[in-house]
Amino acid sequence: MTTLVLIDEFRGYLLTERGLAKRTIEHYTEAARAFLVSRTADDARAVREWNAADVLTFVQRRAVYRPPRHMQQLCVGLRAFLRYLCFRGYTDCDLSKSVPRIARWRLATLPKSLSAEQVDRLLLGCRRDTANGRRAHAVLLLLSRLGLRAEELRRLTLDDIHWQRGELTVRGKCHGPEPMPLPQDVGEALAAYLTHDRPPSRSRNVFVRLTPPHDAYEEPGVFGRIVRRAMRRAAVDAPSKGTHIFRYTLATEMLRGGASLREIGHLLRHRDEDTTRLYAKVDLLRLRTLALSWPGGVL
Repeated sequence: MTTLVLIDEFRGYLLTERGLAKRTIEHYTEAARAFLVSRTADDARAVREWNAADVLTFVQRRAVYRPPRHMQQLCVGLRAFLRYLCFRGYTDCDLSKSVPRIARWRLATLPKSLSAEQVDRLLLGCRRDTANGRRAHAVLLLLSRLGLRAEELRRLTLDDIHWQRGELTVRGKCHGPEPMPLPQDVGEALAAYLTHDRPPSRSRNVFVRLTPPHDAYEEPGVFGRIVRRAMRRAAVDAPSKGTHIFRYTLATEMLRGGASLREIGHLLRHRDEDTTRLYAKVDLLRLRTLALSWPGGVL
């Protein structure tokens, strides 16, 4: 059985038997594809001859150049694939039990952020004389000024913009709709995009495809692509090239400006206070006042 046939069977099982979301299916099938490619590269043994050592070798090799978060996601998909192989009788035992757990401690890392100068370069790099440029400018302002998530951008509708009140209704991950202030520069960028560039569409979403059919985006990944293109155009070497870095940047700047963790958590719509506490590690000057002196050392 070829890799393509096995992947197609697995994808059909995830969709029809388990009813998983499209994005989850993509993650699981990508993990399965990576494992199958590694097995083909190593040897030509049949699926039934695979063993726990093969699984561990794959995970160990991958972990050398992949971050823990990616490895956790990969291992979840790999377990699902190996369980499927056993369920279909392609393997004699359930090899999913041999997939190791990936350690990733909560709040162990520092948030990665952009400098104010980098954010300015990204905004200035958007061409205001093109439809793509004006849309990118509106997207980057919503990310940098309000810290919106990509999914929140995707869900944003025309009815969520309250021009007279200067407010924006944001539909977050778990909470209900929440009002947020609409800064003047963000409002002007949105107005320019809506007036000149948003094509007529049956969708009420603010951001729709610029090319036919002018439907709403089904996945939030388009906003990550807009960010990456803007970074390449402005020659910004960012520690992370996704939309989330703007949330980290906004929180970091607020903290350095004197905002409390409660205020930051409220603006970013965090469900868990621990998520906001991550930013307490950013202000190194304040942390030095709490550090104990090391014998013979200098703070």
